[in-house]
This record gives sequence, C-alpha cells and structure tokens, in this order.
Amino acid sequence: MREEFLQSFGNNVRKIRESKGLTQEALAFMAGLSRSYYTELELGKRNPSLLNIKKLADALYVSLPSLLTF
Repeated sequence: MREEFLQSFGNNVRKIRESKGLTQEALAFMAGLSRSYYTELELGKRNPSLLNIKKLADALYVSLPSLLTF
C-alpha cells in the first residue's frame, strides 16, 4: 500500500510537471530540491515531507490537494 501511494503521488507530480513543460531539473530548482531527490520522488522511492509537497505545489502553481488527488 505504501509503495502504491508513493508511486501514485510521483506519477501525479510528473503528469503536472510535464503538462507545464518543465524538466525534472527545472522543477527541482524551482522547488528548492535536489534533482536526485526529485527524481526519486517521481519514481515513488521517496516519502516527501509536507513541507516538500508544499514547495512542489508552489513551484507548479497548483493547490496542495491537486498534488494529492490521483
């Protein structure tokens, strides 16, 4: 269950990132995250903190709930 949730979250973030025409590197920079951390997040290998989810939402100009709706 944990792995499925993290993969779903990562897939959702990737879809939003791609819809905005951003690379992983660009979004990681905009959110103040390392590229390697961000890559692992998209792959479902990281369990991001609420603060990092907020950073991603702000960088993508989306609401927090939109990142958690899959």
